[in-house]
Amino acid sequence: MKIFNSRETEFRCPTGAVPSETKIHFRIVLPRDLRCSNALLAVKDDKYGDTTFYSMFWSGMVGNDHEQWECNLDADKIGLYWYHFRLDTCRGRQFIMKGYGGEGHLSTNEGEPRFQLLCYDKDFETPSWLPGGIMYQIFPDRFYFSGEKKDGIYPDKKIQTDWNNIPDWRPNEYGIITNSDFFQGDLKGIQMKLPYLHELGVTCIYLNPIFEAYSNHRYDTGDYEKIDAVLGTEEDFIELCSEAKKLGIRIINDGVFSHTGSDSKYFNREKRYAENGAYNSKESPYYTWYKFIEWPNIYNSWWGFNTLPEVEELSNSFNEYINGENGIIRKWIKNGNSGWRLDVADELPDEFIEHIREAVKAENPDALLLGEVWEDASNKESYGSRRRFLHGKELDSVMNYPFRDAILGFLDCGDGRDMIEIVLNVLENYPRPVIRSLMNLLGTHDTERVITLLAGERQNGRGREWQASTKLNPQQREYGLRRMRLASGILYTLPGVPCIYYGDEVGVEGYKDPFNRATFPWGKEDKELLEWYKNLGRMRKQCSCLVDGDLHEFGSTGRTMGYIREDENDMLICVFNAADYTIKFRVPDEFVGGETFMDTNLTGNELIIPRDSCAFVKAVKNPQQENTTEPTE
Repeated sequence: MKIFNSRETEFRCPTGAVPSETKIHFRIVLPRDLRCSNALLAVKDDKYGDTTFYSMFWSGMVGNDHEQWECNLDADKIGLYWYHFRLDTCRGRQFIMKGYGGEGHLSTNEGEPRFQLLCYDKDFETPSWLPGGIMYQIFPDRFYFSGEKKDGIYPDKKIQTDWNNIPDWRPNEYGIITNSDFFQGDLKGIQMKLPYLHELGVTCIYLNPIFEAYSNHRYDTGDYEKIDAVLGTEEDFIELCSEAKKLGIRIINDGVFSHTGSDSKYFNREKRYAENGAYNSKESPYYTWYKFIEWPNIYNSWWGFNTLPEVEELSNSFNEYINGENGIIRKWIKNGNSGWRLDVADELPDEFIEHIREAVKAENPDALLLGEVWEDASNKESYGSRRRFLHGKELDSVMNYPFRDAILGFLDCGDGRDMIEIVLNVLENYPRPVIRSLMNLLGTHDTERVITLLAGERQNGRGREWQASTKLNPQQREYGLRRMRLASGILYTLPGVPCIYYGDEVGVEGYKDPFNRATFPWGKEDKELLEWYKNLGRMRKQCSCLVDGDLHEFGSTGRTMGYIREDENDMLICVFNAADYTIKFRVPDEFVGGETFMDTNLTGNELIIPRDSCAFVKAVKNPQQENTTEPTE
């Protein structure tokens, strides 16, 4: 008999992260032969380190040989907490500590892992338009070139004339990688391809940086106020946002606020700009933005790259420039964007992120603020302190790398039960408003291409020359395409919002930067994989449970991972077979005769799932009600 499980309402109600002013009921079940004389709930405040004890009351027998103890906790104060149970028994002091799957287990060691409880602001709301949608990440230089020649491009930017070239990967004569070659993908090109994205089911485009910069990745911002000339103009951006919204597609920008470029109007080390930057004069209006150790040549820079000088985010001048009423955040929302993705959010002070949120929501309460965090964002530590990303005063959501780890781990010989445990931990730790808006991903500009990672030879530290020349052979590619279907099937059905890194949906290959940033192969797409992604998008539209439904683990073991998504309208069973043989799977009775997707083979109660394949079956809870919602002529 279970003594406690943090994920089950019979032991903790409600489960998961809770809004402030929530009453939580706890119940534990103990063997009678422990002869427990006193039970306490111990709750540790993560911020202050204080532990508060709450007395539990004996509430009766469970069967002949177990007893139950209960208590209530008023979760009033926003913050992160850790809890366990302390028992006085005939065997001395015992504790109930956290085990696998949220299970509580008896221990004599109070130093074992505790259960987590996040209490977030009860007024916390996230944008209404994102849940149930599909995101699409675009590296602007490599998506599509409209053919329009631009004025004002820096003459030292190399223009690639063959769209099918691989990006420059060799260092210059000084041994430096400059990332200064441009394929001229532009904003008008993205606008021209909006119908393609709409057919793919995309509802949100996340653009890597578009502001003036020297490099093709543009994380070395030169001027936050200007669109890079290679991409077009401010008017082009306004038109792109406007035309996208007509198709139900929102645009969010990449906000790079932990550093600028050394080649910027703010720092101006390369003296490209007429105005004095912080490098040129201590009288510069931007001098207080930077962290000089010995002006002008010794300063803090991002990860030691001296072309990326770090900024002092809490400088009054910088904060006003970014977050003020006429600041950068609000300028581009006024121009049509629907929010921001914050680069390296864990390197930005909490107070600065709070200021960004205030600016975003002041301009548009339904705009999105999403952060780059690679770990569990609910308990993330950086620079010696616990972060407050998900307490309701900072981010709306985060890039969901833990789910990526679970998906790729499962496909790389991981056990399905262990991989679903990663997912369930996130769902237990994160606020519900965050979960429904999670940016779920397989690949980004910071990772190898997914198909290469799934099927290619491992890089194992080999250099750029090897990466440039190594492609998938036909057998590897066939295997990779099967695995892409599996990976994307999981991506599209987990809680949150799937995000496609441009080109993944047509099988683009590539190792690390810059090979993962190749151009989109227009006219050379893998049509079958593309159709698979389109069908996944159609399935999402037909299943309301994929918007904000619960997830229940179902049949995950060995090379199989499974779960059921469920809301008040429908349920979707999702099973993934990563084995090299066919499996048969018995589904619950309510799914018999249900609607199947993606070539699912269901006969009676039996699912037949070939190797490297998925199965999806929908059950409608109230068919009569569903029929009444059909559109009429």
